[in-house]
Amino acid sequence: MSQNNKKEYQNKNIDNITSHTKTPLTLSLDENIEIIEEMFTDCDDIKKRTMSLGKGADVKACIFYVEVVVNNITIEESVIGKLLSRLMGMDRQEIYDYLDANALGITDVKELETVEDAVMGVMIGDGVIFIDGYNKAVKIKSKGYPMIGVAQSDIEKVIRGSREGFADALKANTALMRKRVRNNSFKVKEKIMGEKSNTTVAITYVEGIARQSVIDEINRRLDNLDVDGLTDSGIIEQLTEENERSPFPQFQTTERPDKAAMAVLDGRVVLFVDNSPVGLILPTTYNSFFQTVDDYYNRHVIVTLARIIRYLASFLALSLPALYLAVVNYHPELLPTPLVITFAGARASVPFPGVIEVVIMELSFELLREAGVRVPGPMGSTIGIVGGLIIGQAAVTAGIVSPIIVIVVAITALSSFAITNEELSSSFRLLKYFMIALAYCFGMAGVVAGWIVILSHLAGLKSFGFPYLMPYVADEINDNKDLKDSIWKSSEEKLKERSIFARQGSRRKR
Repeated sequence: MSQNNKKEYQNKNIDNITSHTKTPLTLSLDENIEIIEEMFTDCDDIKKRTMSLGKGADVKACIFYVEVVVNNITIEESVIGKLLSRLMGMDRQEIYDYLDANALGITDVKELETVEDAVMGVMIGDGVIFIDGYNKAVKIKSKGYPMIGVAQSDIEKVIRGSREGFADALKANTALMRKRVRNNSFKVKEKIMGEKSNTTVAITYVEGIARQSVIDEINRRLDNLDVDGLTDSGIIEQLTEENERSPFPQFQTTERPDKAAMAVLDGRVVLFVDNSPVGLILPTTYNSFFQTVDDYYNRHVIVTLARIIRYLASFLALSLPALYLAVVNYHPELLPTPLVITFAGARASVPFPGVIEVVIMELSFELLREAGVRVPGPMGSTIGIVGGLIIGQAAVTAGIVSPIIVIVVAITALSSFAITNEELSSSFRLLKYFMIALAYCFGMAGVVAGWIVILSHLAGLKSFGFPYLMPYVADEINDNKDLKDSIWKSSEEKLKERSIFARQGSRRKR
């Protein structure tokens, strides 16, 4: 291949590997390897192995494959091993004649004539062999992408969609991503971090869609990270946040490969840490935490209703106990008279003020939640349900709390469970006590002041340069297109643009 043709090929749009204009392979192994390596730049999960074939070991060859998918190319029982064993005992010309005459006769073997077909062969999880002096690649089918260590996510439950979840092994996680984004523009860049642990960290993104400024900023923060041991992605999350004092998460976490794949296709970046089944998605916004992966598998009207419920749940998880205290202690006139009388009668025998009731029950539910998490197996959920019923009923019977407090705290707990992200739910559980304190001291004025403080904090929060409240603020940057996928989700036909996370010029999806 001439230098001009090579340069022209390297400048082609890397997203268009299935284009009708395809580049034929050449007789030169070095040229073919150079082009394939250019296609797989920054793809650390794509491995290359060189070897020598023939009786005199004078025929150079090279195989490209996805790590983990093709675990051991020298196994004699494998199709790859059998083919290589046959070629080892032949002369140079016999190798070429054999491939021309018999390669297609071997089970699960196919000849590829173009660079694009060879790249796609690697992407789908097969091994692709290039031989010096032979202008075709030989694709040999493997067992496919792994299921080893892959289990269903226990945290992110979905009604519809994949049941796969990330594993502890980083290589398996990047392979699960590669399985869903079969394109050489999907990059996997690995770093070794931790002075003592030497842990592998993988940065995954789609080149040409993700913003280079975000990728550079991620690399800068990771390079500046000074840590002795890196055992989980949560350590990176804490040490690289822009505002470490904020109770709100500035990274989005996921255990689902399909959600991570959708994120990188939207222009975001996903980080993986070896020995951790949780991927970090960034940048993120407040709205992103209320979107689930099966939102995009269902009709938009149903999804819109579900998102409204999630936003309402976040409001109740934050404010319901505070609103109860403010109304009962300072503004009973806001309630109908029969309801006020009911509340007063229920609290007649309670020896504590309302704020003590709320705090006792809230802490009791936090205790049950923590116990349910720590107890293994089905016993955990049993403790949560049975313990809540027993403690609530016993507290009411003993006259320690009123029945209405049990209802308020139960609705608050259910609302926190309805929030799709555990980190965000924990933020509301913490801020709930801040709101309770304001309501006890200042009534409804304190509740409103608490809302203003929290909204002001959210308005000033950023994640890798993106306003945390997008698309509800500054959405004019993306011509208000992100509002189509906010509380209200437009139909899939109208979602033709990627979000603001994608770089300018790559927003169009179809």
